[in-house]
Amino acid sequence: MSFRREKFVPQGGPDGGDGGAGADVVVRADPSVATLAAYRDRRRFAAPSGQAGAAALKTGRRGEELVLPVPIGTVVTDAESGALLADLDQAGASVVVAAGGRGGRGNTRFTSSTRQAPRIGELGEPGEKRQVHLELKLIADVGLVGLPNAGKSTLLAALTGAHPKIAAYPFTTLVPNLGVAELDGGRTVAIADVPGLIEGASQGAGLGLDFLRHLERTRVLVHVVDASQGAEAALLALRQVTEELRAFSPTLAAKPTLVALNKVDLPEGAAAAAELVAGGEVLGGIPIAAAVEEGTRELIDAAAQRVWRERAAEASARAAAASAAAIEPQRVYRQRGRGAGGLGEFAVNREDDGTYRVSGAALERAVAMTDLDSEEAVARLQRRMRQAGVDKALRGAGATEGDTVRIGAVEFDWSDEDSPEGERS
Repeated sequence: MSFRREKFVPQGGPDGGDGGAGADVVVRADPSVATLAAYRDRRRFAAPSGQAGAAALKTGRRGEELVLPVPIGTVVTDAESGALLADLDQAGASVVVAAGGRGGRGNTRFTSSTRQAPRIGELGEPGEKRQVHLELKLIADVGLVGLPNAGKSTLLAALTGAHPKIAAYPFTTLVPNLGVAELDGGRTVAIADVPGLIEGASQGAGLGLDFLRHLERTRVLVHVVDASQGAEAALLALRQVTEELRAFSPTLAAKPTLVALNKVDLPEGAAAAAELVAGGEVLGGIPIAAAVEEGTRELIDAAAQRVWRERAAEASARAAAASAAAIEPQRVYRQRGRGAGGLGEFAVNREDDGTYRVSGAALERAVAMTDLDSEEAVARLQRRMRQAGVDKALRGAGATEGDTVRIGAVEFDWSDEDSPEGERS
């Protein structure tokens, strides 16, 4: 709140500038960030406030946004409601997780034909507060799935040159492994090997629940089946893994799929693979022997063809979405309700301690931005609340003289001006 004070300028009038808006908190996918470890110990972040307005109609500077860098593939959800806020699957993708409040208005904004020297200056609007959950999902073109000890890690090593831990016992793989296969022409395919699935993995059995989410980003799934256990056991393993995928996510089970019938370098595996392929019981089945790299080139070529098709479809979908976004949306004009104080809808509830809670987004924002130390500002707020029907609603809810009323973080002692002894406080 400020008034122009200059020599030879009598009655200069109000010249208080507006305050700057508060900064936003933004989560952004950054290719240089590999993990979410930076957020393991530090959990609270706050963007700076805007600067105060000043005399001579000077507007305060806006706060500089706070950017929280995360790895590509991070999923951001609201921790309270569980609602998805963003899936940051591309470099530079970002989402505002907490918006800064707008700056308060200077007293120049409140002049009118009947109020030439307003002594009202708004406070800044409180910024948003939110607790979010960050989850990193690996991004790979091909996901290798199968029962424990089916040969997934051996296949990953054969296809990409990666060096995952390989041993002849179940659950050798305890964390997801990533590798990159290079094909003719210099093109590459990223491949993820996740821990083996067992029955009940979609409910948390074994290690499946911890890592099944990483498969949701893959474009193609390769079911690795140990054919050396016989044709019947191979079909049972394939059905079991498929059911676990479907139970975890229907979209995961619907992904394009290839079946790698592994360990055909053993007589039992070769016989079972030949039986399954000849009988048509396994569609898309490719016999391989990952340990000796037999059939692995045919497998990666087939998987790559599926990946190229999925990439092309995704590119077309993104282009269509960008084209639709480029079309200027039709403008819709809505008339604001007059005579209601501009405070929107609200509700009045009596709480267990006998106080009354008045809740409504616009009303709570108006109270928070009112300078309660200014009599003129408080009087203006009271007029707006009266026009909006807050007094009438409180009276209808049973509020009487002297009752405590809470609006946002502020408490009032209510005084009913329509009662014989009522004087507004």
